Amino acid sequence: MDAIKPADLIRLFETWKGLFVEQRDYLISLDGKVGDSDLGITMSKAFSAAADTVASEGEAAGIAKLLRSAGAIMARTAPSTMGTLTATGFLRGAKAVEAADRLGTVELAAFWRAFRDGVAERGKAKVGDKTILDVLDPIATTLEAEAAAGTSLNQALTSAKAAAEAALEGTKAMVAQHGKAAAFQQKTVGLQDAGATVGFLLIESMAEFASA
Repeated sequence: MDAIKPADLIRLFETWKGLFVEQRDYLISLDGKVGDSDLGITMSKAFSAAADTVASEGEAAGIAKLLRSAGAIMARTAPSTMGTLTATGFLRGAKAVEAADRLGTVELAAFWRAFRDGVAERGKAKVGDKTILDVLDPIATTLEAEAAAGTSLNQALTSAKAAAEAALEGTKAMVAQHGKAAAFQQKTVGLQDAGATVGFLLIESMAEFASA
């Protein structure tokens, strides 16, 4: 796939919907170690609503409107911390690709940079705080480098997935600084961050979707 077109984006959201239904219990388990145990529920609700919304709008809505509608319904359907952050990411990402009729490497670099920055601003987090940002940052940085190099979409997403996987592993050595997990401090060392896992699952699924 050389670019994600509106019809592809609708199918991608359907893929994400199935992914988070499948990963629901796993995310609940991860989150339950130092969190509220609701992450799997939040993500399955958010992406189920988003997939249904973009499907009802149809490909004629275009890339930006589909992303914007997904973010808006996520904010209403899953107003928890991660639901709000994810919604913010999609809403900011939509603005970054407002004029795009498809998402190639350049457009996805802009989307993920805006997604990353929106989450950082809304969550008041920084890299190293053991959050989803620790995965979003290398995704954005990698895609920007691949875009500058003129890399194909498949290869760019493969590189971003690899960077995200390494970053996710890196969260195990970090101390949580936000949310309920922050109360556990040193007890969070050795644990994979649940929010960062969501970020990795998103880019992993996108990379696999583009290469299918």
